[in-house]
Order: sequence, then structure tokens, then C-alpha cells
Amino acid sequence: MYFEHFPTIPYDSEGNGKFKSVKNLLRRVGLASKVKANAMFFDTYDVKNGETPESIAFKLYGDSELHWIIMLMNDITDRYHDWPMSEAQFLQFVNDKYSNPDGTHHYEISQSSGDTSKKINIGTDNTDYPTATLITNFEHEQEEQDKKRKIRLLDPSFVTDFVEEFKILMKESII
Repeated sequence: MYFEHFPTIPYDSEGNGKFKSVKNLLRRVGLASKVKANAMFFDTYDVKNGETPESIAFKLYGDSELHWIIMLMNDITDRYHDWPMSEAQFLQFVNDKYSNPDGTHHYEISQSSGDTSKKINIGTDNTDYPTATLITNFEHEQEEQDKKRKIRLLDPSFVTDFVEEFKILMKESII
């Protein structure tokens, strides 16, 4: 469903002057920042172990083919690197990436201002901050996965209008 709305362009893949009509896979439609900022259109969601964009789209919208909406809403262009891994994939990834998953990745200190508190990565040397918290390779990668798990989902009541707007914007392609 997603690619059927992409415009076609003439393309000479062999450079011999014989053009073929192909889908313009480079065509992109972005969400306006004011739409992304409007919480009324979205719900936040934590992706559970093993869930895919297709399974979430089916559960939420009743159609797994609408997985592209989830990807677009969250600026995910590479589902293999931008989507959270399953627990088994994550453990394999960490063990492949690090010879010692429990080794030091970096140290952090907390900094507060008013009601806001933020963790600051100070690198791998805590000489100047002896009370800094050690973050292991495993903990660092787990935090990265946790960030990927927090996604935004378009409220189902807006899906039909969203798909129609997408079709219109894709037709407006110049090339």
C-alpha cells in the first residue's frame, strides 16, 4: 500500500536512451513540525519485546499494511537499526559488539536545575569526578534500546485523513 502511491518517473537504468517508468523511491513526505508537536494526534507507546511495526499497526489500526504510518511518525527509515531489538537479538548484539559487556562504557554525573535533572556523560575517566556513576557497555546499550522503545502512535481516529493527505502530497511530486 505504501509504495503504490509513490509517483512514477522515467528512468534509463542502462544509459542507452531507453527509459522505463519506475517508482520514485526517493520521494519523501515529511510531517509538519506543528503536527508532530500536537499531542492531540498521538499517543505514546512502549514497544514490547518482539513487537514489529506490522503487529502494532494490526493491533491499533486493524491493518498491518499501515505499518508505514508508525515508521513515518517516528522518523524510522531503517527498521533494522532504528527499531528496538527483541531481547534475544539485543543480547546477541551486545555480545557481538563488546568483548566485555560489563566493561566500562563511560561515567555519568547528575546535574540539577530547579525541577529538572539531567545525566551528563563525562567520558571514561572519572578522576575529576570520583563519585560519578559507572555505566557499563550493557547498560549503555540498554538505555539506547529503551529510547527506541518509546514511540508515538497516530490516534486511530486520524488514520483515514492521514492516509488521504499522504496520497495527495505524493501526487504533488515534481519528479
